[in-house]
Amino acid sequence: MASVDVVIPCYRYGSVLPVAVRSVLDQPGVDVRVLVIDDASGDGSADVARALADADSRVTVWEHAENRGHIATYNEGLLDWAKADYCALLSADDALTPGALGRAARLMDAHPEVGFVYGRPLHWDGSDPLPAARTADRGWTVYNGFTWLRRRFALGEGCITSPEVVVRTQLQHKLGGYDPELKHTGDIEMWMRFALHADVGYLKGVDQAYYRVHGANMSKAYYETQVGDLRQRLAAFESIVRRAEGILPDRVDLDRRVRRVLAADALRRAGRAYDKGRADTDPIAELVEFAREAYPAAELLPEWKTLRLRQRLGARRARALSPLVLTAPARRVRQLYREARWARFGV
Repeated sequence: MASVDVVIPCYRYGSVLPVAVRSVLDQPGVDVRVLVIDDASGDGSADVARALADADSRVTVWEHAENRGHIATYNEGLLDWAKADYCALLSADDALTPGALGRAARLMDAHPEVGFVYGRPLHWDGSDPLPAARTADRGWTVYNGFTWLRRRFALGEGCITSPEVVVRTQLQHKLGGYDPELKHTGDIEMWMRFALHADVGYLKGVDQAYYRVHGANMSKAYYETQVGDLRQRLAAFESIVRRAEGILPDRVDLDRRVRRVLAADALRRAGRAYDKGRADTDPIAELVEFAREAYPAAELLPEWKTLRLRQRLGARRARALSPLVLTAPARRVRQLYREARWARFGV
């Protein structure tokens, strides 16, 4: 029976912690251990964690006297505590679907070349009971690590939220944990780093975790800043380009490609501000500045020309004419295609 260690960092989520812990302990076909790390919650969450440990010997609790932040807490559990064949990180407000760990373990047992496995996350609003998840085993796909990585550079974004991932512990220890410099994109940087050294497994057609969506998500306010999101995404890809020296032969071309993609994304966001009547509130100047910094040839991009057209028209006329602009439907078609591809192939 494969063994899996699951780290559950907790900061003031004692009210939902039992759901996360129970979702791990109830996993069939694997030998599991749970580490709950209370990051100095100070609200009774640690008491809940200790009660869970008292009730089941597979649960261990570590308590911080002072708050260390999420990155340090993640790495403490994954690098200092996890010893099993495989490991996973599960936020205290998320949960695993039935059989998730067994499905991931079977794939990695069968494919020693695979460094980590993921499936689909099922978005959840925290309601009780948990919504029904697709758990029927539908097989898997093993992607060459470089192929999977190049897809990330082509899109300029990740395809994983986090709780749906199970990692080979040996690889985790060898390549390290979350980069403390990347507070909001440390996860996708780490997955890409792993893909430089191992293949990637995708479980087809199943929900591997419940990802709770609510107003208190750590990244919610951050992603709404737009420019901050783009800068952190670029920093993650820059990190991989540096790490890929001597490993990935086309790393320079990939760097140029992702910079172009992110610059175009910034210019599209600036253009949409005119279409939606938010030219006075959205950070258009900052978005344009980022595009130029990321991709010096930004003025040659089609998105630059459409943005300049909107600026010449002015905010009022640009918004009035937005229903006639064909770029919006084309953008929506592209997005629907990406979503359909992701739903089927995980990339």
